[in-house]
Amino acid sequence: MRLELENVGKKLSPLPEQWLFRDFTASITEPEIIGILGKSGQGKSTLLRILGRLTKADCGAIRLQSKDMSLWEPEAWRMTMSYVAQQPVMLSGSVEDNLRITSTLHQRPFDEKLARDYMEQLAMSHIDWGKNAVQLSGGEKQRLALIRSLLLRPSILLLDEVTSSLDTVSKQAAERLLVQLHTRLGTTLLWITHDLDEARSACNRIWFMANGHLEEDSPSQAFFRSPQTLAARDFLNRQASHAPVYQEEQS
Repeated sequence: MRLELENVGKKLSPLPEQWLFRDFTASITEPEIIGILGKSGQGKSTLLRILGRLTKADCGAIRLQSKDMSLWEPEAWRMTMSYVAQQPVMLSGSVEDNLRITSTLHQRPFDEKLARDYMEQLAMSHIDWGKNAVQLSGGEKQRLALIRSLLLRPSILLLDEVTSSLDTVSKQAAERLLVQLHTRLGTTLLWITHDLDEARSACNRIWFMANGHLEEDSPSQAFFRSPQTLAARDFLNRQASHAPVYQEEQS
């Protein structure tokens, strides 16, 4: 599933030159797991919301399968590229209602076996499907929202810190499931995370956003071993769980 972003930008305000980010250019030509890194306020979540057609870019072009976003029907786009928010929204009704909603909206048969399989893989098989979804814990809501998107079988998943509210066991289960989906089905993941260990272990490519731009776009191992910009080196040294992550090579 080919995705192209060309000079995409989003303004902070209607005033000229007040940009959250601009000139974001990148392409995906084969299935990848891309970690989107950067300090808060760089526009990472906004970028995913633009890709998910939840907000509009102020400039640039986005093409999926060489077809401009504007030429896609919104429903077809969202079936192909599904957004999972950091703060999950539960629809009124039961757990089962929430699991079935994507099938209902997109007029697809509901795959109960697949839903139960995902629930089991994410340690939620014990949950009563008749339970009111708003009564779930924060971590349970996050996992249910993820499953809800997975049931669309999207080619591209837009993940906004989807493991941030999970305990260690649930977090590892979610990471394992997502990587398996990529390996087995060729699902591309665009994954915002502040967990550098997660980015190292799960992602094969990094988009690093800083100073209102895409500062680095490189293979994950190269980014963590030898970042090319001062902003990336500073970010890694400040954010790493075991500093220093980056060290100048000895001459």
